Amino acid sequence: MKASVLQKPKAFYDKFERKGGSQLETTHYCPGCGHGILHKLIAEALADFDMADRTILISPVGCSVFAYYYFDTGNIQVAHGRAPAVATGLKRVHHNGIVISYQGDGDLAAIGGDEILQAANRGENITVFFVNNAIYGMTGGQMAPTTLVGQKTTTSPYGRKPENEGYPIRMSEIIATLEAPVYVERTALIDFKTINRTKRAVRKALQNQIENKGFSFIEVLSPCPTGWKMTPPDSQKWIEQNMIPYFPLKVFKDISDSATPFTYTDRTYSDSEVLNILGLSQLGERKKVDQSFLENFPTQNMKIAGFGGQGVLSAGVVMAACAMNENLEVSWIPSYGPEMRGGTANCSVILSHHRIGSPLTTNPNVLIVMNTPSLDAFEDDVVKDGLIIVNSSIVDREVKRKDVDVIYIPLTEIASRLGVVAAANMVCLGAYLEYTKIMDYKLLYDTIPIALKKKSLIDLNIKAVDEGVKYIREHYPRS
Repeated sequence: MKASVLQKPKAFYDKFERKGGSQLETTHYCPGCGHGILHKLIAEALADFDMADRTILISPVGCSVFAYYYFDTGNIQVAHGRAPAVATGLKRVHHNGIVISYQGDGDLAAIGGDEILQAANRGENITVFFVNNAIYGMTGGQMAPTTLVGQKTTTSPYGRKPENEGYPIRMSEIIATLEAPVYVERTALIDFKTINRTKRAVRKALQNQIENKGFSFIEVLSPCPTGWKMTPPDSQKWIEQNMIPYFPLKVFKDISDSATPFTYTDRTYSDSEVLNILGLSQLGERKKVDQSFLENFPTQNMKIAGFGGQGVLSAGVVMAACAMNENLEVSWIPSYGPEMRGGTANCSVILSHHRIGSPLTTNPNVLIVMNTPSLDAFEDDVVKDGLIIVNSSIVDREVKRKDVDVIYIPLTEIASRLGVVAAANMVCLGAYLEYTKIMDYKLLYDTIPIALKKKSLIDLNIKAVDEGVKYIREHYPRS
């Protein structure tokens, strides 16, 4: 006699260790919440399609974020509303993966409204599950873009009024007007009939992606008893009596059968092609690889900071260019205010023999500060035994730290004597390379003519490098 065994879908973890606490075998969702049901339908489909190991589930802010606890798939949590953008990038890199954007109404239809429209309009080959419970469920029950007219929430205590808050947004209808989407359907989770219909929609949407047919969008009307302050049975009745008349359950678009499948062409780019594409080839040709130099190179996590106009960002570019031409891995990322001049500016520069995981330098081992606010802002971030180079012409205090190496050099004053105050950044780079000996300072001679826009200042900037080298030799000589 055959026995039916009820168990979690194989696309769920056996125990929900990520959830923490003592209840590791049950979900945390409120009684009557639709998230748990939809989770189960998706997990069953992934298991039946044998796609769990190839799936990346993206969940942003809101109750949807807790999918991370339960799905034994790839999981990425993203900023509010940004799931379609991240899904786009992931799918274009992982063509054979199944990429799911799992979003609530406060996320997808509000801050993420443009994100979802652009992804749908491009016809990205992803699957979107949109949970519509007409409220911001996680954060206290505020009014959402899908909150019904007259519905009371914590931010619409007298009920939503069209003349004040506008009308509820019908996302499925909007998505269906676009040319690219292949499948758009709205379902619900209120009884066996609607749950079974949702199950079929989930599978069809995932099957479309497996077959590379394009963008599928499933909107699911879901109960939120806690947010609505109702019992679970009453919340199901409320969907039937109030939501469905405004958000009808139907297939709004389905061209799955006639959709032309995506064709993906993978291509490997050579180093020279990458440089040309990124517009970096003008920074010079790489030298012959010196394996001993690379293996012994100490990774430089640099932060260069000052006022806008002090050459902070260009100093980072020149430094990265020098290192790149020495076959090192490099990254450069700027941060600056909106002012043309005088605002704050800094850049993160990483030079390494190893691949760089993130371009952001949060704890530099080299800090170059061109003004006092920059020293105030970043001094404490420097790692122990790190190096701080201070523009003593402008910075009006000494470094407080006693566990770091410090160089005080009047960069602005030296550059002024040369006739170009803006060359203080090159004085600094010359001093930095001479002091650390990580690379020959003469490498700057080759890079400056290529990296600088004003060719008339090339000789002056090379002189600035020499002045920085000279200052170190006279004031901070090292054997």
